[in-house]
Amino acid sequence: MWRWIRQQLYTVWNFVPKNLFEQFRRVANFYFLIIFLVQLMIDTPTSPITSGLPLFFVITVTAIKQGYEDWLRHNSDNEVNGAPVYVVRSGGLVKTRSKNIRVGDIVRIAKDEIFPADLVLLSSDRLDGSCHVTTASLDGETNLKTHLAVPETALLQTVANLDTLVAVIECQQPEADLYRPLGPESLLLRGARLKNTKEIFGVAIYTGMETKMALNYKSKSQKRSAVEKSMNTFLIIYLVILISEAVISTILKYTWQTEEKWDEPWYNQKTEHQRNSSKILRFISDFLAFLVLYNFIIPISLYVTVEMQKFLGSFFIGWDLDLYHEESDQKAQVNTSDLNEELGQVEYVFTDKTGTLTENEMQFRECSINGMKYQEINGRLVPEGPTPDSSEGNLSYLSSLSHLNNLSHLTTSSSFRTSPENETELIKEHDLFFKAVSLCHTVQISNVQTDCIGDGPWQSNLAPSQLEYYASSPDEKALVEAAARIGIVFIGNSEETMEVKTLGKLERYKLLHILEFDSDRRRMSVIVQAPSGEKLLFAKGAESSILPKCIGGEIEKTRIHVDEFALKGLRTLCIAYRKFTSKEYEEIDKRIFEARTALQQREEKLADVFQFIEKDLILLGATAVEDRLQDKVRETIEALRMAGIKVWVLTGDKHETAVSVSLSCGHFHRTMNILELINQKSDSECAEQLRQLARRITEDHVIQHGLVVDGTSLSLALREHEKLFMEVCRNCSAVLCCRMAPLQKAKVIRLIKISPEKPITLAVGDGANDVSMIQEAHVGIGIMGKEGRQAARNSDYAIARFKFLSKLLFVHGHFYYIRIATLVQYFFYKNVCFITPQFLYQFYCLFSQQTLYDGVYLTLYNICFTSLPILIYSLLEQHVDPHVLQNKPTLYRDISKNRLLSIKTFLYWTILGFSHAFIFFFGSYLLIGKDTSLLGNGQMFGNWTFGTLVFTVMVITVTVKMALETHFWTWINHLVTWGSIIFYFVFSLFYGGILWPFLGSQNMYFVFIQLLSSGSAWFAIILMVVTCLFLDIIKKVFDRHLYPTSTEKAQLTETNAGIKCLDSMCCFPEGEAACASVGRMLERVIGRCSPTHISRSWSASDPFYTNDRSVLTLSTMDSSTC
Repeated sequence: MWRWIRQQLYTVWNFVPKNLFEQFRRVANFYFLIIFLVQLMIDTPTSPITSGLPLFFVITVTAIKQGYEDWLRHNSDNEVNGAPVYVVRSGGLVKTRSKNIRVGDIVRIAKDEIFPADLVLLSSDRLDGSCHVTTASLDGETNLKTHLAVPETALLQTVANLDTLVAVIECQQPEADLYRPLGPESLLLRGARLKNTKEIFGVAIYTGMETKMALNYKSKSQKRSAVEKSMNTFLIIYLVILISEAVISTILKYTWQTEEKWDEPWYNQKTEHQRNSSKILRFISDFLAFLVLYNFIIPISLYVTVEMQKFLGSFFIGWDLDLYHEESDQKAQVNTSDLNEELGQVEYVFTDKTGTLTENEMQFRECSINGMKYQEINGRLVPEGPTPDSSEGNLSYLSSLSHLNNLSHLTTSSSFRTSPENETELIKEHDLFFKAVSLCHTVQISNVQTDCIGDGPWQSNLAPSQLEYYASSPDEKALVEAAARIGIVFIGNSEETMEVKTLGKLERYKLLHILEFDSDRRRMSVIVQAPSGEKLLFAKGAESSILPKCIGGEIEKTRIHVDEFALKGLRTLCIAYRKFTSKEYEEIDKRIFEARTALQQREEKLADVFQFIEKDLILLGATAVEDRLQDKVRETIEALRMAGIKVWVLTGDKHETAVSVSLSCGHFHRTMNILELINQKSDSECAEQLRQLARRITEDHVIQHGLVVDGTSLSLALREHEKLFMEVCRNCSAVLCCRMAPLQKAKVIRLIKISPEKPITLAVGDGANDVSMIQEAHVGIGIMGKEGRQAARNSDYAIARFKFLSKLLFVHGHFYYIRIATLVQYFFYKNVCFITPQFLYQFYCLFSQQTLYDGVYLTLYNICFTSLPILIYSLLEQHVDPHVLQNKPTLYRDISKNRLLSIKTFLYWTILGFSHAFIFFFGSYLLIGKDTSLLGNGQMFGNWTFGTLVFTVMVITVTVKMALETHFWTWINHLVTWGSIIFYFVFSLFYGGILWPFLGSQNMYFVFIQLLSSGSAWFAIILMVVTCLFLDIIKKVFDRHLYPTSTEKAQLTETNAGIKCLDSMCCFPEGEAACASVGRMLERVIGRCSPTHISRSWSASDPFYTNDRSVLTLSTMDSSTC
């Protein structure tokens, strides 16, 4: 197994064979390879160069593009593998590179360094062997996590001691699950960062591609866009057309040759070998020859143009300043260019919540103390609503806890005008509440500077400006900082002592035990000894885990307050305490010691002890912190909904918090009917609930429904009731999945992907726990967090903020899809135009396999003469202004479900190609097919002149056709469009006007010059080009006026500032028949209507209509203007 990280696909040695193997797995490339080999083996009408050169060009360009992308991955790998590390070897520290770390090596990691491998913590600079790490690159969370060294090695803090260590570590085989480590306290995962610890020593147990983070990698090459699948479908259809043409030609040849005079004419006598050869072999040989003759109907250059378009087009995302985040100095990144057009086809968006929709920065907002609610305003706690005894106009503040030290500070202006006994009791309650907040946590301090802290109440230079807190939970950090602002400052802990300053007075609490948080109990507790000698237990946790354990305090009032906090989208925790007598504590201490030292069933015994201790609690109150939403999240989700995209939120948060955040970010509306599938215990119960939900959706006359499902119920629903669950989900506008494990997120996305509709899915996340769903979705978007990069590195695209998703989909996705859809259809069209005359020509040459075009023209048609206009179109086309696309998300619906590559559109382009080809061929045939002399000297035209005339008309027609499809003209478009036609004429003049010595035969000598010297030929060329394109123009005009799409309406409003209203079915005064608009349109066509009197405008300020069924957002219009 590799000891280094390797995401690259190739090496110097295997690039050529492996890349060739990958490229020839494509049907078109393999097909042209076979054609090239056939041309080498048998006598064919065209040179092998005509197939070999384009194939070589395609293979070379694709290899360069894939090699460049792999070179970027190689550089990224080298950056990771070449990071310097220090390893204990030969009694000292040896500097080496991370790729040289072997299993069993002892590695030294300093503060703020990243772990280069999965390590077992042996020791740290602390006596207890603890260290603190952030796992931002793994799960997107910037909070601090505490890890403990193996007890047997915690005291080995020097290199000399560690070098003599002899030990055996037994661990399971490498696995990808980030949440099942060797031991959560001692295993340090690669990619995490050491914080608030000077240095640690750890032994490597998994390295390179065996680390848990590397095992979560997944090959990105497995993703294929819907456009590529459509291309393969079209390719198969054209293969059928090709084989049919070859079979028809072969059969007609032998039918024609049944007559003796055509079987062996006097001018083409057969050899003796030909007369005696097998008829079956001759039939096969002729079939293959026709196959070679018509093979250009399969556009091999399509694939290289698509590759170039994707590769070059991807740079526009990185260059887009609207996707640049100035605060973090991050621009959008494209990790794979193969899925650009898929951004325009998204039907489902699956998003993480924490760090994706929210900032993952907790801020203390409110609290409930002894049944009274408070808000924090400018560092002061303000009771919510005036107290009964407060005087009018006197805002009541619990301004600080200065009252605790000097009760004489309570004056008649105090907020709480009660008796002195009640005042003292109130102060004690608040004191105890905030001391519980300051002591019940695992917060660490990186820079302890306690001078001048707490010298007076509410000083601006209080702890937050001088103390840097790190916590295992962002909630803990927010609460400790809030307590510091209130006046109770956590100073730090030394050995077994926790220090708190209350308005300058230092108090030391002896830390006796920590009852760690776990997902089953959903709470944590600490047991401390107060300066007075009292032994206290402080507990905090979810209300469902704290309130049932309480026997005192304002339980019902606090419960109501917690529900109110949750409705505001705030994250809540309840705070409680318990006093122990000396006898009670002795028993508890004994039971904790026995459980922690148990050799068997240690976790079960600890859980039983914790349950025994955490009971008979006195409720102190509850806290409410806000995980602030990112900018414009609500607007982005609303825009996605207007675009017809369903948004699912997949989060590990609890039900109440997830619902409140969904409401606050606009994922759920207040008017939406919220359905719930939670707390299901059995399959039968889950099935019955699903049936009830399905009936409610059918019976309720509500436009929009929302569904909430938790992880447990989801597992039951997916086990045996998948179809019923999917039916409910499809009828809901928004779905929220809470308490989700990373693997469940990927399963949900896969369930949607394989549903009968086969919708295109997009996943957005910011942490390593989102990597599985990012890689499962058709398109994976990574959010570049403050430190987390794992999701961004494993995604297809990376952006700094969720709000950038709208520009990425509605503008870039729209453009990419329109461009590549037109590119694909155009390529098949121009190749039908190219080869169909060749097929028709066989009817006039006794199916002798005579080629209509010169071999050089066959080779250069797709490579030079018609390649640049479509390539530039596919890079620069903007059929609608970007601001219109972003402000009108409903335009996204026009391109959904691969609409522009439907069979109907494909057939239109194919039939158009055949009709143009018939005009090219028969128009030229009518001109010179009857031996008519078109030259002044009476000289006749030959077959090469006929073929050149057809080819000239074709090159001009397909190029001008591309010009008609172009809406956004730049100087580059003009250069390549008209330059391609000029280049063809110049090239043909030089190619046919000079006898080139390196060419064995030159059939085209003086042919092109002779053709252009005929005025009739010029007239025929112009006439055929106009005839081909005229009907196409008429169809476009009538389609745009009678059946305009939303996008075409946007084009018209944008094109002419004066003409802002379509004279079509969409605009007529009230009471007027719809057909009257057709009459007005005809009047416009013949010039009887002045467009200057018509006014219709769209602007960015136009209102959005949130009805999910809306197709087009229209601003107000005065019907009189119509």
